[in-house]
Amino acid sequence: MKNIAFGQYYPADSVIHRMDPRAKLIVAVLYIVCTFLCTNALCFAVLVLSAVVLTLLSKIPLRLLLRTLRPLIFILAFTSLINIFFTKGEHLLTPESWVVKIYLEGIWNALFMILRITILLAATGIFLSFTTTPIALTDALEQLFSPLKKIRVPVHEVAMMTSIALRFIPLLTEETEKIMNAQKARGADFQSGGLIKRAKALLPVFIPLLSSAMKRADELANAMDCRCYHGGEGRTRLKVLHFRASDVAAMVLVVAFGVGIFFLNRLGIGYTM
Repeated sequence: MKNIAFGQYYPADSVIHRMDPRAKLIVAVLYIVCTFLCTNALCFAVLVLSAVVLTLLSKIPLRLLLRTLRPLIFILAFTSLINIFFTKGEHLLTPESWVVKIYLEGIWNALFMILRITILLAATGIFLSFTTTPIALTDALEQLFSPLKKIRVPVHEVAMMTSIALRFIPLLTEETEKIMNAQKARGADFQSGGLIKRAKALLPVFIPLLSSAMKRADELANAMDCRCYHGGEGRTRLKVLHFRASDVAAMVLVVAFGVGIFFLNRLGIGYTM
């Protein structure tokens, strides 16, 4: 349960850590768009190279990034099998007499899908979780969406709820692990049996977890009330966000990267989806 990337901040002194959180949000969105622009083998090779460069720049251990992929192993395997067995093409790899036919195009599509999902998760973790604290992230969200206040959108309240949710993710996972260990010590079994049996075994975990979550929420509400919290009107920040030249350069670089991906798609080098 510690493999959840969201809400886990990895302290380090890197170029990405020092970026303005608003710039990281914009760069993350632009980079995600770039991943969906890739349609051929050359583009995906360049995309993988860029992900490696991002990992090196962020100074985040590779094992930490790979550990966040464990919850998605089933999704990756399922999407791969669908692409392999249900994609038709011109290059048949199995004999014609076989009922199940596998095409080379299906294997390429499965590989591209795995790379796309993996890089999406890694880039999101690098920009929005491992290098950005939840407070900085919510401040960035609030400032980026501040124009919506003119149409009476509660931007500050939404940002505050996002901050609380991100902060509670590691707390709830730790609480769940404590409850499961306590029940294991009393003879509970969460590993044996089929999927339905293991799901039923987890039901007794939800009741104390819900009770603990409600207690934490009540304590947090009382603490905010005691500190006279009344919304975002007139509030100030300890750290004021400022765009720097390096932040603008990073956004321009990602835009240029997207333009390069677009033109590489036009070349059509390698297999194209």
